Amino acid sequence: MLRHYYISDDLDDLEAIENELESKGFSKPQIHVLSEKDAEVEKHHLHAIEAVLKQDVVHSTEIGAVFGAIGAAIILGVAYFMGWTESAAGWLPFVFLAVVVLGFCTWEGGLIGIQVPNYQFKRFQKLLKQGKHVLFVDLDADQEAVVNEVVKHHPRLKHAGTGEATPSWVVKGQDKFQRFMKTMP
Repeated sequence: MLRHYYISDDLDDLEAIENELESKGFSKPQIHVLSEKDAEVEKHHLHAIEAVLKQDVVHSTEIGAVFGAIGAAIILGVAYFMGWTESAAGWLPFVFLAVVVLGFCTWEGGLIGIQVPNYQFKRFQKLLKQGKHVLFVDLDADQEAVVNEVVKHHPRLKHAGTGEATPSWVVKGQDKFQRFMKTMP
């Protein structure tokens, strides 16, 4: 999947675009609006970004986990090569320390991520502060012509590039979950 970004200052226009895309087969999980005016986005029934995803929590947590895994591997490697695992305590204290290091680094990565904007949205921070809104659409290659056709009818919408999209299996899973929730009493 590929993500297309568009900039607008008109939430009514974005609502019309979202409705057009949905009528042409796009699902809600494929269309998002990033804005600092969350209440206004909600009034227009647009699919907004969750607050936690506006920050870099997930990405930073993953980076922290990688550093934690490296640290844990170093601890276990040093303990093995120094022969410390041959003592009466064996592997237990070193495995425990490795798990603690992994957990701490992962946690610390998440704490750092809370404090910074999502790495995918950093380039839009100045525009968001100016009151603009960012529409982004995750699409398959065969849906690109449909998006271009819809966007052509909205001249105030400005293309702002492309980027890394949510994996298609996640989008399809979210879509199935939403349909399931609508059918449940």
